[in-house]
Amino acid sequence: MASLAGSLSKLDVGDDWVASAPPGLRKNLFVLSPDQVELAKLLVEMGQSHVFEHWADPGVDDDQKKAFFEQVARLDASYPGGLASYIKTARELLADSKAGKNPFDGFTPSVPNGDVLTFGDENFINFEETGVKEARKAAFVLVAGGLGERLGYNGIKVALPAETTSGACFLQHYIESILALQEASCRLAEDGCDTQIPFVIMTSDDTHARTLQLLESNGYFGMQPSQVKLLKQEKVACLENNDARLALDLQDKYKIQTKPHGHGDVHALLHASGLLNLWHDAGMKWVIFFQDTNGLLFKAIPASLGVSAIRQFHVNSLAVPRKAKEAIGGITKLTHADGRTMVINVEYNQLDPLLRATGYPDGDVNDETGFSPFPGNINQLILDLGTYIEELKKTGGAIKEFVNPKYKDASKTSFKSATRLECMMQDYPKTLPPTARVGFTVMDAWVAYAPVKNNPEDAAKVPKGNPYHSATSGEMAIYRANSLILRKAGAQVDDPVSQVFNGQEVEVWPRIVWQPKWGLTFSDVRRKVSSSCSVSEKSTLLLKGRDIFIEELSLDGALIINAGEDAEVKVKARVENKGWTLESVDYKDTSVPEEIRIRGFRINKVEHLEKTFDGPGKFCLEV
Repeated sequence: MASLAGSLSKLDVGDDWVASAPPGLRKNLFVLSPDQVELAKLLVEMGQSHVFEHWADPGVDDDQKKAFFEQVARLDASYPGGLASYIKTARELLADSKAGKNPFDGFTPSVPNGDVLTFGDENFINFEETGVKEARKAAFVLVAGGLGERLGYNGIKVALPAETTSGACFLQHYIESILALQEASCRLAEDGCDTQIPFVIMTSDDTHARTLQLLESNGYFGMQPSQVKLLKQEKVACLENNDARLALDLQDKYKIQTKPHGHGDVHALLHASGLLNLWHDAGMKWVIFFQDTNGLLFKAIPASLGVSAIRQFHVNSLAVPRKAKEAIGGITKLTHADGRTMVINVEYNQLDPLLRATGYPDGDVNDETGFSPFPGNINQLILDLGTYIEELKKTGGAIKEFVNPKYKDASKTSFKSATRLECMMQDYPKTLPPTARVGFTVMDAWVAYAPVKNNPEDAAKVPKGNPYHSATSGEMAIYRANSLILRKAGAQVDDPVSQVFNGQEVEVWPRIVWQPKWGLTFSDVRRKVSSSCSVSEKSTLLLKGRDIFIEELSLDGALIINAGEDAEVKVKARVENKGWTLESVDYKDTSVPEEIRIRGFRINKVEHLEKTFDGPGKFCLEV
């Protein structure tokens, strides 16, 4: 065995840091590779010598030591600026937190510029048409790093059925929506078009393998595998005190505790992937970011993209009307005393005190519309690709972070548990120059926002009148939106009835579901539905296919129509049957699959009429 001094000489290790290294590390230096020695030096110089204090002698636990440095290498490589930058930033933010520093000191809030759209009017239809034209120049990015544990579901969230009438999961619905946009946009192209819209999914250690398996086992839901890219985010190191001391795993002294960094990582991942420049070279103009369990989102995207194109926004945040003090962040323009401005999301618990402190004695209050003038942020962004690339060249995709330690007491000297830095996708505009065109598009929540994020117990505790944001309410929101859209198109759709599932009182509308290619835009729906269409409250209507035209329909029961790619179907029918009913299910009943019991109901398919037209050709459904 070579002498320690000889080994260190070969590894070109400086004497200063070695002298300050703990004995456990010094004894093991000669078994480390040059890269591992550099990482050890980094840790010692950043005040993290404690991670080596319990190291065993050489020859003992060597595999665990190797694994430790593999973990440190990942933590260093996956963070912009490396682990040293992470620790330095953490110390600054932890000091600010302890001092109670307000991140908005010096800023005055005001209402930014944006568009408030009314679904179905001519203005909305014009924006939708423009958005469909622009869609072939857009790339879509789904942030899907989370499991469904908070929902009472152990799978990945994108595998959950968005609704149980068709059974399509969120990922299927998103892909079919993108493909419908792709087809419609190419049909409008004057120069011919064979564009394939890129689709990126940001995954995590928790979701990566299962997302890939879901895609592969379902033939990518009709999308070409080459269109889809998975980018996996890494976790970040946990910190155990105000000096950003790295927290070791309580069960393994050779492992650093880690936690998710937040969906803001998507920007650095895209920057590092090289995809943005490839898209730009291919003529793409937009990047559309969205989150994993909002079944209404694609009803809002075409018009919102149209707003971005017509207003030439560099950043367009999709938003919904929010009541004053409602627990949803508000899109706000902030102007600093030194002249700096930015348009960002301000969390609801920060917005009201910020307003009160800057000349608005009543804080966040509703205006004459009955809503706060600061629209509710729903974390869906449309970015101009060219300016996005230029900004990421400067930042490397790093997003302004925050830290939220849970202190043991008012002294703020120790934590209840380890904390970490976090970042949010929607904070991208914080680093933009004042010349950036940052705006928003507001649409009613009934057509744009019904996230699934609360389990049945938590949802049942939500104050009456506030949204449940559960699997129950998310599914019912889809039926409501589709019923209201058919009404606006001229159809007669019965009013809903009120029912309680899993302790949540919801409106149960007719269970109307269509594939995205049937009703991508309001113009599509209006063109395919006549005023001679009526649907009773107990009814289920499932439309699978693009060219289904409902000329006359009286539906009191369940009807399923399947139309092939080259089939055109005209419906002139009166359908009455026992239909599909909703049966209550107890969410504690473990004999029922998780994805059903978290809704509180299952569909009992008593009786239905199903007609299939494979085509090609023109067909008429007459019953």
